[in-house]
Amino acid sequence: MWAWQFAKSLDMSDRLGLARFETMQNHYNLAYREEEREMIPLCRSEGVAINPWSPLGRGFLTGRYRRGKRPKSIRYKKDHLLGDRYFRSEDFDVLERLEEVADEKGVRPAQIAIAWLLGKEGVVSPVIGPSRLEQLEELAESVDIRLDADDFKRLEEPYRPHPVLGHE
Repeated sequence: MWAWQFAKSLDMSDRLGLARFETMQNHYNLAYREEEREMIPLCRSEGVAINPWSPLGRGFLTGRYRRGKRPKSIRYKKDHLLGDRYFRSEDFDVLERLEEVADEKGVRPAQIAIAWLLGKEGVVSPVIGPSRLEQLEELAESVDIRLDADDFKRLEEPYRPHPVLGHE
């Protein structure tokens, strides 16, 4: 939902003495950061925890895809949202920077993508969707990865704004 809609919902729950929303599950990852404009500041100011969905950009931020190469994965062929939401040149700028940082730290890009989210104020639990036990174990190791201010700056620098998605 739009931030103004969420603000109205919070106001209504306050006015009517109803239970408030305690979490916001929103689309947020290194390659799609539009929630930083309004929703995340609203959540922080209202004490609402953030539980980002698609923290790996439908698999885009795993390092599986390459600039200029047509993806052959079943996921890419069957999930039209993957190709529609990612795969712009500037998305690959983000991915390539993510891979650089991951290589420097000796971990996988997906782990850095999750560590980045966990280091963002207000984010309490990214909604991950592993399809294999090894993926779950790999992502669980993200909680032990510490990123410093320079890492955050480097990871965030190549991002370029996207059209806002999911509010049709």
